[in-house]
Amino acid sequence: MPTRIYLVRHGATELTAEDRFAGSSDVPLSDEGRRQVACLAERLKREKLDAAYASPLQRTMDTARTVVLAHGLKPIAEPGLREIDYGHWEGLRRSDVQRTFQAEYGSWQDDPFAVAPLGGESGVNVLNRALPTLRAIVERHRQRTVLLVSHKGTNRLLICSLLGLDPRTYRDRLEQSPAALSILEFTSGLRVRLCLLNDTSHYTGGQEIEQAP
Repeated sequence: MPTRIYLVRHGATELTAEDRFAGSSDVPLSDEGRRQVACLAERLKREKLDAAYASPLQRTMDTARTVVLAHGLKPIAEPGLREIDYGHWEGLRRSDVQRTFQAEYGSWQDDPFAVAPLGGESGVNVLNRALPTLRAIVERHRQRTVLLVSHKGTNRLLICSLLGLDPRTYRDRLEQSPAALSILEFTSGLRVRLCLLNDTSHYTGGQEIEQAP
């Protein structure tokens, strides 16, 4: 039996709607984000969850708490799952960053895995903490099902790394919508099968998850 990870991005925030950088900024879920998360909780309420972990920021912890309420679980805050810290871009609109820090933004766009905004983190930095965290969770819960709530960038970097994709293209090749569900199944070590990616069918009453044979 594989170890199953339900990898979730937190619900939307006001900064999401405004297209602002909010990596390390501790912002709450918006009304729309809470609605998205409630839909996901309804979708997963009959699934068997053995444990839950989340980035310690309130938008991820609140997402995890809502999803596992019906399961009687308490999410564990895991700092390794934090979002990319965007340094001096934090809280700014993307359009403003493009205009004000044109050269820096261009370098980051070309290689977000290696390049970091001033005072922030690169994709390498994030993966160096997030991948060992995921590995430890998988080892701790062998042959169990675990909810893991993180962030857009962190989730994409993890999926890229696990599937052997070029991490420099994680922003171009993968999407993670608010409150989206992805499913990873691990067998021996970190051998992984991607069973579901960025699914938001629960927004409109999507069906329950089909169990893999």
